[in-house]
This record gives sequence, C-alpha cells and structure tokens, in this order.
Amino acid sequence: MLLLPEIAALRSNFGSIRIPPEIDVPITPRVRRLIDTPQFRRLANISQLGLVGLVYPAANHTRFEHSLGVYRMALLFLDRMAGDSRFAAAVAAHDAERFLVAALLHDIGHWPFCHPIEDVSLAHVPKHEQFAQRFLHEPEIADALREDWDIDSDKIFRLLNGKPSCPTDKILQSLLSGPIDVDKMDYLMRDSLHAGVPYGRNFDQARLIQSLCLNAAGDGLAITDKGKTAAEMMVFARYVMFSEVYWHHTVRSATAMLQRAFVMLGDSLDHESLFALSERPLIEKMLAAAGQGPASELLDGLFGAKRRLYKRVAQYSLYQEPQLYELLARRPFPWLVRCAENFAEIASKALGLAIAPHEILFDAPPVKLEVQFQIDVYFAKEDRYRPLGDISPVVKTLAKQQFDDYVKRVRVLAHPRISKELLAHVNLAELVRKAASRTPDEGN
Repeated sequence: MLLLPEIAALRSNFGSIRIPPEIDVPITPRVRRLIDTPQFRRLANISQLGLVGLVYPAANHTRFEHSLGVYRMALLFLDRMAGDSRFAAAVAAHDAERFLVAALLHDIGHWPFCHPIEDVSLAHVPKHEQFAQRFLHEPEIADALREDWDIDSDKIFRLLNGKPSCPTDKILQSLLSGPIDVDKMDYLMRDSLHAGVPYGRNFDQARLIQSLCLNAAGDGLAITDKGKTAAEMMVFARYVMFSEVYWHHTVRSATAMLQRAFVMLGDSLDHESLFALSERPLIEKMLAAAGQGPASELLDGLFGAKRRLYKRVAQYSLYQEPQLYELLARRPFPWLVRCAENFAEIASKALGLAIAPHEILFDAPPVKLEVQFQIDVYFAKEDRYRPLGDISPVVKTLAKQQFDDYVKRVRVLAHPRISKELLAHVNLAELVRKAASRTPDEGN
C-alpha cells in the first residue's frame, strides 16, 4: 500500500498544488487527469459554503479546493493505517486506490447550494448522489478510472453512496463518512479558516490521525486513547461551527429565502439541467425563471446589486421556548410554508397592513437529523474498547444529547419593510401558535 505512487508522493518533491493554509497536495499524473476533467473543474465554480459568504465575506472557497484537501487527508489516513496489521490484511493496494479516488471525487455530484435545496426534501428533487453517478459515467472520468486505475465507475459510486457490500468496503466507508472522516477533518478546518473564525481549527489534526486504528470488530474506524482529547476537541469544533457559522441567524435568513424562492419556482425549473450548472449560471437560470414574480424579490435580495436579507423577528430554542420550538422543529418544508403564509394573513389583519405570503418565512431544523458523534476508543494496556461518549463528558453532552436541538433554532423571518411593525405591535408567539393551529398536518 505504501508503494502506491500517491502515498509515496507525500514524501517526495513530486508535482503538487498549493492550497490554504500553506498545504501542498501531491499530484501524480493519473490524479491530475481526473482533476482536469470538465466534471471536476466544474467544482472550481461552486462555493463550498454558498450563502455563508453573505455573512463571512472571505468564506468563498470552492468545492474544488475542499476536494483537494480531502484527497490529501485520505493520503494521510492511509499512510497511518498501513501500519495497522488488521487494516493492511483487509485493505489491499487496489482497495486503497478506490478509497483515494472516492475521496478525491466525493463532491463530484454536488450542485450549487446543494444542502439547502436538499433540506427542502421535495419528492421531485434528485439527490446529489444521482448526479455523482451521472458524472462518474461521463467518458472523461470513466475512461480515466478504467485506463489509469483499473477501476469501474460503479465501484466508486457504491463507496460514495454509503452502502458497503463487504467488510473491506465497510472499513473504507468509515474513513469516508463517519464520526472522524477525511471530509470532516478537512471542512471543519477549511471553513473556519476562510470564515475568519478560530472554532473549526481548535483540534489537533495530527494527533488525531496518529491515533487512528480499527474497532474491535475490525470493520470500522476507532482511535487509541492517545487521541481522546483531540477527538473531544473535534466534537466541540463541529458544535461551535454549526452554532456560529452554518446556523448563524443571518446565514439562515439567506438560506430560508433561497429555499422559499426555489419552491415557488417549482416546475418552471428543469432540475436535471439546472443542477449540472456551476454557481453563477444556476443563479441566472433561477432569476430568469422568476421573471417579475414574487420569487424574484427573494432572489434579488440574495444575488442582486444590494444585499437585502429578511430580518429575524422571533427565535425559539429547545431550552428557552420548548413548546414553540417543538411546534415547528423538524416539520416538512411544505408545512412550514403554509404555516408562514397563515402567519402572514393573521399578521396582516392584526396590523392593518398588507403582508404578502412570501414576506414571512419560518426557518426550522430540517426533518433529517445530523449524524451523532460516536466512536470507540482503544486502551492498549487493558486491550479494551470503550465508546467515547462513555468516557468523555464533552461528547456525552454534545453528542449523546440530540445535536440539532442545541445548535439549531426555530426562527420567524420577515421582509425588512415590515419587521419593525411586527416587533412593535404584535405578540409574535401568539401569532405563531395561531398560524400553527390553522396548518393541518399532511393527510389531515
């Protein structure tokens, strides 16, 4: 495994690409062929954090940069795990090559603003995994995989799709998508760096990588006790990044505006062609589809010459307003839209002021929950594994409790022209209750 040219390149003066923060990513000829394909180059025009850049102006790094960072992290993982006898017995060199390719191409199916759009969970909106499969079978990538790596595109897709079919793939899947994986190890640091905040960088990456080992069953990743503190700090880094960056109230205002506009445009958008675009062309397509309709006002506030974001007029958390939080959290997005429209109608009458249905938005934790953080810790002197949550008060608090309920909020957002009137003249909590009571569940 260590003889693979990509891993050997870690220690050579082979060609490399420099990415922040002063990291050299070794690039072999067969890796360069993949990153030069149109499908991969497209990622250079898709921002990693999308609408976060409206709040943190330097957070405009791309999925291209992130993918290179994840690929380098995969090299470091393999370099470490090659010394684990059980890993070396289970993962052959060809399996390691599949893992490296999957790490490099893990975001190949993402489109601009992918996660906010997927959170809407509309039946007619495809998952980004479908686009990964589509791009993996394009001749440029499929031919490179077959000729340079002797790998079929479907084998990469199965790794990316999270459905391992054998013990070896279970191990590789845990390195790609698990509590400690190559994706999180890069994006926490990289997002924090570009946003200009310290939170995602306050854990010891090198220590954590050096502590990697296999779990007791030999089918997934674990850490030794020497990595316990670094793992705890990673859990906390993720918690704070969600709280202060990904779910910052202004970021969520922009997210809610985009989601509502996307839903309003509905069948006027051809999703198959739309999601194959890079960022600016996708925005232009949405603006064209919006025309002079109400969705255009939302999109212009996000992407027009002057930023105009909706104002937060109310916010509810599990520990401050549990009843109101539970009333709206994890509701299907169409239900939230109808509830917000009912709120707008009730508020219009209360204020004697015309409020359009799209001028009120409800933002709430989506139906899909974040993956909870749990990994086993190996104590060599005792030859025993223990769950990290059982030995760490930090992880027990931040991971065993439901992550979403403590970093995400329910928010009522209003167009700037009516936000002051709402704050000054109505009981917002009472209006939320009335709007929810008038919004039946699906099927009722």
